[in-house]
Amino acid sequence: MTADQPMISGSSVVKLARGVRLHEDTVRGQTVLLAPERAMAVDDIAVAIVQALDGERTLDDIAAGFAEKFDAPVAEIAGDVTAFVQELSVRRMLEIVQ
Repeated sequence: MTADQPMISGSSVVKLARGVRLHEDTVRGQTVLLAPERAMAVDDIAVAIVQALDGERTLDDIAAGFAEKFDAPVAEIAGDVTAFVQELSVRRMLEIVQ
């Protein structure tokens, strides 16, 4: 993380940045996250996380929901969600609401 990158934590509320969207690439048979002049291939787990970034719930709330849904340890899920969202932040693909 560079000095100009915001700190992402469990209390962060984020959403996709303007112009960023999920797209199903039927030719390659994969889902990609498209942004102006950038693209990022994403797997099913990343798609679920992106779809949960509604700009209203904290990352901790999202992780707790996934932990309940998949019967997994909330701390592990929270770490994975935060790490992925941090990567989206580095790639300038999301907006921090609070």
